[in-house]
Amino acid sequence: MTSSRTLRQHLADSALAEILERAAPILDGESALSSPTSNWMSKISDETRLVDMNIPGTHDAATWDYSAARQAELIKYTGPMRDSVFFRCQERSLLRSLNDGIRMFDLRLGYNPGNDTIGFYHGTALLGPTTTLQDVLYGLYDWLLGHPSETILVSINQEAGSNTPYDKKFEEILFATLNNEIGKKFWLPVMGELGTLGAARGKLILLQRFTYQFLSSPGPTNPFGIHLDAEQWTPNGGDINLVYNKEPKRVAYIQDTFMPLVPPHSTADANISSKFEAVTGHLTKAMNATTADTNNDAEEALYICFASAHKNADKITPNIIALGDASTTGMNERLLPWVKEHKGKRFGVLLLDFYHSQPELVKAVIGL
Repeated sequence: MTSSRTLRQHLADSALAEILERAAPILDGESALSSPTSNWMSKISDETRLVDMNIPGTHDAATWDYSAARQAELIKYTGPMRDSVFFRCQERSLLRSLNDGIRMFDLRLGYNPGNDTIGFYHGTALLGPTTTLQDVLYGLYDWLLGHPSETILVSINQEAGSNTPYDKKFEEILFATLNNEIGKKFWLPVMGELGTLGAARGKLILLQRFTYQFLSSPGPTNPFGIHLDAEQWTPNGGDINLVYNKEPKRVAYIQDTFMPLVPPHSTADANISSKFEAVTGHLTKAMNATTADTNNDAEEALYICFASAHKNADKITPNIIALGDASTTGMNERLLPWVKEHKGKRFGVLLLDFYHSQPELVKAVIGL
Protein backbone atom coordinates (compact mmCIF):
# COMPACT_ATOMS: atom_id res chain seq x y z
CA MET A 1 0.00 0.00 0.00
CA THR A 2 1.43 3.38 -1.03
CA SER A 3 1.95 5.75 1.89
CA SER A 4 0.56 9.27 2.06
CA ARG A 5 4.10 10.66 2.16
CA THR A 6 5.04 8.76 -1.01
CA LEU A 7 1.92 9.99 -2.81
CA ARG A 8 2.66 13.57 -1.80
CA GLN A 9 6.16 13.15 -3.19
CA HIS A 10 4.71 11.88 -6.47
CA LEU A 11 2.57 15.01 -6.67
CA ALA A 12 5.46 17.27 -5.71
CA ASP A 13 7.61 15.69 -8.40
CA SER A 14 4.88 16.62 -10.88
CA ALA A 15 5.33 20.37 -10.18
CA LEU A 16 2.19 20.47 -8.05
CA ALA A 17 2.43 24.18 -7.19
CA GLU A 18 2.49 25.13 -10.86
CA ILE A 19 -0.37 22.74 -11.62
CA LEU A 20 -2.55 24.13 -8.83
CA GLU A 21 -1.91 27.68 -10.00
CA ARG A 22 -3.07 26.69 -13.48
CA ALA A 23 -6.10 24.93 -11.98
CA ALA A 24 -7.16 27.93 -9.88
CA PRO A 25 -10.01 29.10 -12.18
CA ILE A 26 -11.80 25.83 -11.36
CA LEU A 27 -10.27 24.68 -8.06
CA ASP A 28 -9.45 28.03 -6.42
CA GLY A 29 -7.07 28.12 -3.47
CA GLU A 30 -9.26 27.62 -0.43
CA SER A 31 -8.04 24.19 0.60
CA ALA A 32 -6.74 25.57 3.91
CA LEU A 33 -10.24 26.42 5.06
CA SER A 34 -11.70 23.90 7.47
CA SER A 35 -15.12 23.25 8.93
CA PRO A 36 -17.10 20.45 10.61
CA THR A 37 -18.06 19.28 7.12
CA SER A 38 -14.47 18.90 5.90
CA ASN A 39 -14.24 15.34 7.25
CA TRP A 40 -17.86 14.36 7.76
CA MET A 41 -17.38 10.88 6.33
CA SER A 42 -14.98 10.06 9.17
CA LYS A 43 -18.00 9.58 11.43
CA ILE A 44 -19.55 6.91 9.19
CA SER A 45 -18.78 3.19 9.48
CA ASP A 46 -16.43 1.57 6.97
CA GLU A 47 -19.07 -1.08 6.28
CA THR A 48 -21.63 1.48 5.04
CA ARG A 49 -22.43 1.06 1.35
CA LEU A 50 -22.08 4.24 -0.67
CA VAL A 51 -25.49 3.68 -2.25
CA ASP A 52 -27.02 3.81 1.23
CA MET A 53 -25.50 7.19 2.04
CA ASN A 54 -26.65 10.76 1.49
CA ILE A 55 -24.11 12.45 -0.75
CA PRO A 56 -24.48 16.16 -1.60
CA GLY A 57 -23.10 17.22 -4.97
CA THR A 58 -22.88 20.21 -7.28
CA HIS A 59 -24.36 20.32 -10.77
CA ASP A 60 -22.07 21.97 -13.35
CA ALA A 61 -19.55 22.37 -10.56
CA ALA A 62 -16.93 24.18 -12.65
CA THR A 63 -19.13 27.22 -13.36
CA TRP A 64 -18.56 28.86 -9.96
CA ASP A 65 -16.42 31.74 -11.29
CA TYR A 66 -18.33 32.35 -14.52
CA SER A 67 -19.29 35.96 -13.83
CA ALA A 68 -20.00 38.69 -16.38
CA ALA A 69 -16.43 39.90 -15.93
CA ARG A 70 -15.02 36.41 -16.49
CA GLN A 71 -17.19 35.96 -19.58
CA ALA A 72 -15.87 39.25 -20.98
CA GLU A 73 -12.28 37.99 -20.51
CA LEU A 74 -13.08 34.85 -22.50
CA ILE A 75 -15.04 36.40 -25.35
CA LYS A 76 -11.91 36.38 -27.52
CA TYR A 77 -12.16 32.58 -27.48
CA THR A 78 -15.90 32.11 -27.62
CA GLY A 79 -17.29 35.08 -29.48
CA PRO A 80 -20.50 36.80 -28.30
CA MET A 81 -22.49 34.81 -25.72
CA ARG A 82 -25.74 35.03 -23.81
CA ASP A 83 -25.41 36.65 -20.40
CA SER A 84 -23.31 34.68 -17.92
CA VAL A 85 -26.34 34.16 -15.67
CA PHE A 86 -27.64 31.59 -18.18
CA PHE A 87 -24.55 29.41 -17.59
CA ARG A 88 -23.54 29.91 -13.97
CA CYS A 89 -24.78 27.31 -11.49
CA GLN A 90 -22.41 27.72 -8.53
CA GLU A 91 -20.61 30.44 -6.59
CA ARG A 92 -18.14 28.35 -4.58
CA SER A 93 -15.04 26.67 -5.94
CA LEU A 94 -14.38 22.96 -5.96
CA LEU A 95 -12.03 23.11 -2.99
CA ARG A 96 -14.38 25.34 -0.98
CA SER A 97 -17.24 22.99 -1.86
CA LEU A 98 -15.30 19.99 -0.57
CA ASN A 99 -14.70 21.72 2.75
CA ASP A 100 -18.40 22.63 2.83
CA GLY A 101 -19.24 18.90 2.60
CA ILE A 102 -19.88 18.43 -1.11
CA ARG A 103 -18.75 14.97 -2.23
CA MET A 104 -19.82 14.73 -5.88
CA PHE A 105 -18.88 16.95 -8.80
CA ASP A 106 -20.66 17.08 -12.14
CA LEU A 107 -17.93 18.06 -14.66
CA ARG A 108 -18.52 18.78 -18.36
CA LEU A 109 -15.56 18.65 -20.73
CA GLY A 110 -14.43 19.88 -24.14
CA TYR A 111 -11.28 20.90 -25.94
CA ASN A 112 -9.52 24.00 -24.70
CA PRO A 113 -8.60 26.54 -27.41
CA GLY A 114 -6.10 24.93 -29.77
CA ASN A 115 -7.62 21.45 -29.35
CA ASP A 116 -4.55 20.10 -27.55
CA THR A 117 -5.86 19.87 -23.97
CA ILE A 118 -9.19 19.08 -22.33
CA GLY A 119 -10.89 21.67 -20.15
CA PHE A 120 -14.27 22.66 -18.76
CA TYR A 121 -17.50 23.92 -20.32
CA HIS A 122 -21.17 24.52 -19.63
CA GLY A 123 -22.83 24.55 -23.01
CA THR A 124 -20.85 26.94 -25.20
CA ALA A 125 -19.37 28.69 -22.15
CA LEU A 126 -15.65 28.02 -21.89
CA LEU A 127 -14.75 28.18 -18.19
CA GLY A 128 -10.93 28.31 -18.24
CA PRO A 129 -8.87 28.38 -21.46
CA THR A 130 -5.66 26.99 -19.93
CA THR A 131 -6.99 24.88 -17.02
CA THR A 132 -6.99 21.18 -17.88
CA LEU A 133 -8.83 18.21 -16.50
CA GLN A 134 -5.51 16.80 -15.33
CA ASP A 135 -4.74 20.01 -13.40
CA VAL A 136 -8.03 19.79 -11.52
CA LEU A 137 -7.70 16.07 -10.81
CA TYR A 138 -4.27 16.68 -9.27
CA GLY A 139 -5.88 19.25 -7.00
CA LEU A 140 -8.48 16.68 -5.94
CA TYR A 141 -5.74 14.11 -5.32
CA ASP A 142 -3.95 16.62 -3.11
CA TRP A 143 -7.14 17.41 -1.17
CA LEU A 144 -7.74 13.71 -0.52
CA LEU A 145 -4.25 13.32 0.90
CA GLY A 146 -5.22 15.89 3.53
CA HIS A 147 -8.64 14.27 4.10
CA PRO A 148 -8.02 10.50 3.96
CA SER A 149 -11.38 9.62 5.52
CA GLU A 150 -13.28 11.08 2.56
CA THR A 151 -14.18 9.98 -0.96
CA ILE A 152 -15.24 12.06 -3.97
CA LEU A 153 -17.57 10.94 -6.75
CA VAL A 154 -16.57 12.55 -10.06
CA SER A 155 -19.08 12.55 -12.92
CA ILE A 156 -17.40 13.19 -16.28
CA ASN A 157 -19.22 13.94 -19.50
CA GLN A 158 -18.20 15.36 -22.86
CA GLU A 159 -20.25 18.56 -23.21
CA ALA A 160 -21.95 18.13 -26.57
CA GLY A 161 -23.13 21.75 -26.47
CA SER A 162 -19.56 23.06 -26.28
CA ASN A 163 -19.28 23.05 -30.09
CA THR A 164 -15.83 21.51 -29.78
CA PRO A 165 -14.87 18.33 -31.66
CA TYR A 166 -15.30 14.89 -30.18
CA ASP A 167 -12.72 12.72 -31.95
CA LYS A 168 -10.07 10.08 -31.45
CA LYS A 169 -7.55 12.62 -30.16
CA PHE A 170 -10.01 13.78 -27.49
CA GLU A 171 -10.52 10.21 -26.33
CA GLU A 172 -6.78 9.52 -26.28
CA ILE A 173 -6.13 12.59 -24.12
CA LEU A 174 -9.02 11.74 -21.81
CA PHE A 175 -8.01 8.11 -21.41
CA ALA A 176 -4.39 9.06 -20.75
CA THR A 177 -5.45 11.64 -18.17
CA LEU A 178 -7.62 9.21 -16.25
CA ASN A 179 -5.17 6.32 -16.46
CA ASN A 180 -1.77 7.90 -15.81
CA GLU A 181 0.42 6.46 -13.07
CA ILE A 182 -0.51 9.03 -10.45
CA GLY A 183 -4.21 8.77 -11.26
CA LYS A 184 -4.12 5.01 -10.79
CA LYS A 185 -3.13 5.59 -7.17
CA PHE A 186 -6.24 7.70 -6.48
CA TRP A 187 -9.10 6.23 -8.53
CA LEU A 188 -10.93 3.45 -6.71
CA PRO A 189 -9.70 0.39 -8.69
CA VAL A 190 -13.08 -1.30 -8.93
CA MET A 191 -15.29 -1.48 -12.01
CA GLY A 192 -19.06 -1.77 -12.11
CA GLU A 193 -19.84 -1.16 -8.45
CA LEU A 194 -19.55 1.49 -5.76
CA GLY A 195 -19.03 -0.81 -2.78
CA THR A 196 -18.36 0.41 0.75
CA LEU A 197 -17.11 3.67 2.17
CA GLY A 198 -14.21 1.90 3.85
CA ALA A 199 -12.83 0.72 0.52
CA ALA A 200 -13.34 4.16 -1.04
CA ARG A 201 -11.71 6.36 1.61
CA GLY A 202 -8.99 8.55 0.14
CA LYS A 203 -10.15 7.73 -3.41
CA LEU A 204 -12.01 9.25 -6.32
CA ILE A 205 -14.86 7.26 -7.87
CA LEU A 206 -15.54 7.74 -11.58
CA LEU A 207 -19.09 8.10 -12.87
CA GLN A 208 -18.43 7.83 -16.60
CA ARG A 209 -21.15 9.50 -18.68
CA PHE A 210 -19.54 8.81 -22.06
CA THR A 211 -18.47 5.81 -24.12
CA TYR A 212 -15.18 5.53 -25.95
CA GLN A 213 -15.91 5.33 -29.68
CA PHE A 214 -12.62 5.95 -31.50
CA LEU A 215 -9.87 4.16 -29.59
CA SER A 216 -8.28 1.11 -31.22
CA SER A 217 -9.93 -1.12 -28.63
CA PRO A 218 -13.18 0.71 -27.93
CA GLY A 219 -15.11 -0.25 -24.86
CA PRO A 220 -17.71 1.15 -22.52
CA THR A 221 -15.49 1.99 -19.60
CA ASN A 222 -12.15 2.73 -18.05
CA PRO A 223 -10.88 -0.14 -15.89
CA PHE A 224 -12.55 1.49 -12.87
CA GLY A 225 -15.71 3.35 -11.92
CA ILE A 226 -19.25 2.89 -13.16
CA HIS A 227 -20.51 3.51 -16.68
CA LEU A 228 -23.67 5.61 -16.95
CA ASP A 229 -24.17 5.34 -20.69
CA ALA A 230 -25.21 8.64 -22.27
CA GLU A 231 -27.28 6.73 -24.84
CA GLN A 232 -29.47 5.40 -22.02
CA TRP A 233 -29.63 8.72 -20.14
CA THR A 234 -32.99 10.03 -21.32
CA PRO A 235 -32.85 13.79 -22.03
CA ASN A 236 -34.93 15.65 -19.44
CA GLY A 237 -35.82 12.33 -17.88
CA GLY A 238 -37.64 12.24 -14.59
CA ASP A 239 -37.39 8.49 -14.00
CA ILE A 240 -34.30 7.07 -15.70
CA ASN A 241 -33.36 3.47 -14.89
CA LEU A 242 -29.81 2.80 -16.03
CA VAL A 243 -28.09 -0.56 -15.50
CA TYR A 244 -24.38 -0.02 -14.84
CA ASN A 245 -23.59 -3.68 -14.17
CA LYS A 246 -25.57 -6.60 -15.55
CA GLU A 247 -24.39 -9.45 -13.32
CA PRO A 248 -24.79 -8.97 -10.47
CA LYS A 249 -27.37 -6.37 -11.34
CA ARG A 250 -26.60 -2.81 -10.28
CA VAL A 251 -28.88 0.03 -11.29
CA ALA A 252 -28.85 3.82 -11.17
CA TYR A 253 -32.23 5.53 -10.70
CA ILE A 254 -31.91 9.09 -11.94
CA GLN A 255 -34.10 12.20 -11.88
CA ASP A 256 -32.73 14.80 -14.32
CA THR A 257 -35.68 16.95 -15.34
CA PHE A 258 -33.45 19.90 -16.20
CA MET A 259 -36.32 21.77 -17.87
CA PRO A 260 -39.46 21.73 -15.69
CA LEU A 261 -42.46 20.14 -17.36
CA VAL A 262 -44.68 23.22 -17.47
CA PRO A 263 -46.16 25.13 -20.43
CA PRO A 264 -44.07 27.83 -22.14
CA HIS A 265 -44.10 31.25 -20.49
CA SER A 266 -45.04 29.82 -17.10
CA THR A 267 -44.11 31.79 -14.00
CA ALA A 268 -41.00 31.24 -11.93
CA ASP A 269 -43.20 29.79 -9.18
CA ALA A 270 -44.75 27.27 -11.58
CA ASN A 271 -41.32 26.16 -12.80
CA ILE A 272 -39.86 25.87 -9.31
CA SER A 273 -42.94 24.09 -7.96
CA SER A 274 -42.82 21.56 -10.81
CA LYS A 275 -39.15 20.86 -10.22
CA PHE A 276 -39.62 20.66 -6.45
CA GLU A 277 -42.30 18.01 -6.97
CA ALA A 278 -39.95 16.02 -9.23
CA VAL A 279 -37.11 16.25 -6.69
CA THR A 280 -39.11 15.32 -3.60
CA GLY A 281 -40.87 12.56 -5.51
CA HIS A 282 -37.53 10.99 -6.42
CA LEU A 283 -36.11 11.44 -2.92
CA THR A 284 -39.21 9.74 -1.54
CA LYS A 285 -38.60 6.77 -3.85
CA ALA A 286 -35.03 6.55 -2.54
CA MET A 287 -36.26 6.67 1.07
CA ASN A 288 -38.83 3.95 0.54
CA ALA A 289 -36.80 1.66 -1.71
CA THR A 290 -35.64 -1.78 -0.63
CA THR A 291 -33.71 -4.32 -2.65
CA ALA A 292 -36.54 -6.84 -2.41
CA ASP A 293 -39.46 -4.76 -3.64
CA THR A 294 -38.71 -1.65 -5.71
CA ASN A 295 -35.24 -2.22 -7.14
CA ASN A 296 -35.92 -5.27 -9.31
CA ASP A 297 -33.57 -7.34 -7.16
CA ALA A 298 -30.62 -5.08 -7.94
CA GLU A 299 -27.63 -5.69 -5.70
CA GLU A 300 -26.86 -1.95 -5.73
CA ALA A 301 -29.45 0.77 -6.24
CA LEU A 302 -27.84 4.17 -6.75
CA TYR A 303 -30.27 7.10 -6.54
CA ILE A 304 -29.16 10.32 -8.25
CA CYS A 305 -31.36 13.39 -8.03
CA PHE A 306 -30.69 16.73 -9.73
CA ALA A 307 -32.27 19.69 -7.91
CA SER A 308 -31.00 21.93 -10.71
CA ALA A 309 -33.07 23.19 -13.63
CA HIS A 310 -33.66 26.11 -15.97
CA LYS A 311 -36.13 27.39 -18.55
CA ASN A 312 -33.72 29.69 -20.31
CA ALA A 313 -36.10 30.29 -23.20
CA ASP A 314 -38.40 31.99 -20.67
CA LYS A 315 -35.48 33.64 -18.84
CA ILE A 316 -35.93 31.28 -15.90
CA THR A 317 -32.21 30.88 -15.29
CA PRO A 318 -30.48 28.37 -12.97
CA ASN A 319 -30.15 30.98 -10.22
CA ILE A 320 -33.89 31.73 -10.31
CA ILE A 321 -34.72 28.04 -9.92
CA ALA A 322 -32.29 27.67 -7.01
CA LEU A 323 -32.82 31.02 -5.30
CA GLY A 324 -36.25 32.20 -6.42
CA ASP A 325 -37.06 35.80 -7.27
CA ALA A 326 -39.10 38.66 -5.85
CA SER A 327 -42.30 36.70 -6.44
CA THR A 328 -41.45 33.28 -4.96
CA THR A 329 -38.99 31.21 -2.95
CA GLY A 330 -36.40 29.05 -4.68
CA MET A 331 -35.62 25.36 -4.70
CA ASN A 332 -33.01 25.52 -1.94
CA GLU A 333 -35.23 27.34 0.52
CA ARG A 334 -38.04 24.88 -0.17
CA LEU A 335 -35.76 21.85 0.11
CA LEU A 336 -34.19 22.70 3.47
CA PRO A 337 -37.25 22.12 5.69
CA TRP A 338 -38.26 19.07 3.63
CA VAL A 339 -34.85 17.46 4.08
CA LYS A 340 -34.81 18.31 7.80
CA GLU A 341 -38.25 16.74 8.20
CA HIS A 342 -36.90 13.49 6.76
CA LYS A 343 -33.60 13.45 8.66
CA GLY A 344 -32.12 9.98 8.96
CA LYS A 345 -33.63 8.74 5.69
CA ARG A 346 -31.67 7.62 2.63
CA PHE A 347 -31.76 10.18 -0.21
CA GLY A 348 -28.81 9.01 -2.31
CA VAL A 349 -26.90 11.61 -4.32
CA LEU A 350 -28.49 15.07 -4.42
CA LEU A 351 -26.96 17.59 -6.83
CA LEU A 352 -27.58 21.24 -6.04
CA ASP A 353 -27.11 24.68 -7.61
CA PHE A 354 -25.95 27.61 -5.44
CA TYR A 355 -26.12 25.33 -2.40
CA HIS A 356 -24.54 27.94 -0.11
CA SER A 357 -27.66 30.15 -0.34
CA GLN A 358 -29.07 28.01 2.49
CA PRO A 359 -26.09 27.51 4.82
CA GLU A 360 -27.67 24.52 6.56
CA LEU A 361 -28.73 22.65 3.41
CA VAL A 362 -25.63 20.51 2.89
CA LYS A 363 -25.49 19.70 6.61
CA ALA A 364 -29.14 18.69 6.48
CA VAL A 365 -28.55 16.37 3.52
CA ILE A 366 -25.60 14.75 5.29
CA GLY A 367 -27.61 14.50 8.50
CA LEU A 368 -25.48 16.70 10.76
